[in-house]
Amino acid sequence: MKSDKRVTGLALGLTMIILGLGVPDARAQRAATGPPDWPCVQRLIPELAWGTIWTGPSPEALERSWWEDEEVGRVVRFATARETPREEALQRVHDFVAQVAGQPEADREERLTLLFAGLFERIDRERSRIIERIRSASRGQVKRLDRLTVLVDELEVLRASSEASGADIEELRKELHWEQRTFQKRQQLLPVMCEKPSLLEEELSRMVRVIRSEL
Repeated sequence: MKSDKRVTGLALGLTMIILGLGVPDARAQRAATGPPDWPCVQRLIPELAWGTIWTGPSPEALERSWWEDEEVGRVVRFATARETPREEALQRVHDFVAQVAGQPEADREERLTLLFAGLFERIDRERSRIIERIRSASRGQVKRLDRLTVLVDELEVLRASSEASGADIEELRKELHWEQRTFQKRQQLLPVMCEKPSLLEEELSRMVRVIRSEL
């Protein structure tokens, strides 16, 4: 009797999760706009457009790539490395901008534009990678939810069967429990992941403001 009550409670709780996901993130998913596999309340912008954040010379008009200027390349790689603290990244950009401030205008303009081009390219690439991770995680959650639904149905069939053993019911109940926990934990991570693209945009914007101060 006690085992049946635990199973019934688990099935009921899981049904509530399946119907409403049982967490605030579900409301965020329902409010999202964009493709079905985009779970965030933030609007999906797959790629950034440099013209929306940069008012300096066009990077497309440059006669060389950012990595061809060795010093610019070092600054870009340091500032966009995942292990670099954000304040240190910003300071490195600030130091480079101050360093080229006294150079002839044409040289200064070109090198600062190269710096922007490198920062933009690398940050936009990282941002796209994170967006794909978010969408992949969302697709995984849909599959996991389908699996949970199947397990709930199987559990109800076992409970209704006179031939099912207590051991079979308990084994399926444990599988359902762990699948449910995995689903809930990963569901709770989605809002954190959803913040990352906009945080990268903010970091890029801060660096761009430093660069523009010398243009």
